[in-house]
Amino acid sequence: MSFEEKIAALIQRLPKLLDHLETEEATKTALVMPFISALGYDIFDPLEVIPEFTADVGIKKGEKVDYAILNNGEITLLFECKKAGSDLKQQEMSQLFRYFSVTKARIAILTNGTKYRFYSDLEESNKMDNRPFLELDLEDPRSNILQEVKRLAKEDFDLDKILSTASELKYTSAIKKTFGELYESPDEEFVKFFFARVNPGARFVGTAKETFEPLVKKALSQFISERISDRLRTALATEGEQIPIHQDSETSETAQTQSESDIVTTEEELN
Repeated sequence: MSFEEKIAALIQRLPKLLDHLETEEATKTALVMPFISALGYDIFDPLEVIPEFTADVGIKKGEKVDYAILNNGEITLLFECKKAGSDLKQQEMSQLFRYFSVTKARIAILTNGTKYRFYSDLEESNKMDNRPFLELDLEDPRSNILQEVKRLAKEDFDLDKILSTASELKYTSAIKKTFGELYESPDEEFVKFFFARVNPGARFVGTAKETFEPLVKKALSQFISERISDRLRTALATEGEQIPIHQDSETSETAQTQSESDIVTTEEELN
């Protein structure tokens, strides 16, 4: 099975599993190990996957990270796992942060089985960043995110390529997240920016602020809806141009029956 097929199977099983995963070990067995397997690594081969990997950190001895993934004998990925449903807060990174600096791994992953946060050392060499360069949510999977995750698969693994795109991903993800927050709840600075553009010289005070905030939110919503509608109309128009219109009724009916039987709707078109 391909990466896409294994991930699709895992996503399909999630609703049946989540209510029964009450411990971290259960989460690792039911969700994280299948995820690692989907990346093409043999979870039963200690030359590829080392569970409970130990690397002494300073005066602390015997601390373990949940999984270390090896590629050609070198540790390339580290997994720190939490119980399903856990909030992946900043403090959950502490152990992973320490291990990052004492191994050769350049990619570290914090997960609760459904959400995966991918970190590297883009800001300072050999020191794990505080902000992930990529985030995956298997309960709300995005095809573009899955394609980036696939780069970590055993057969496709190319550290230089991964790191070359990681920086761009880190900032584009942060920008989209910020835009989403502003779209849902525009802050004063964001609203003031648009007010100044459409009312040059006017003062942003009192009733102007209260009146303009809902207008900004409404305008953004309409703008996005219009763009989506434009894209759909363009796509439908392009498809319509390929349909012959000068046919007699019998020929047209026959052609329509044949064409309908030959239609293959892709997953992207369904979406």
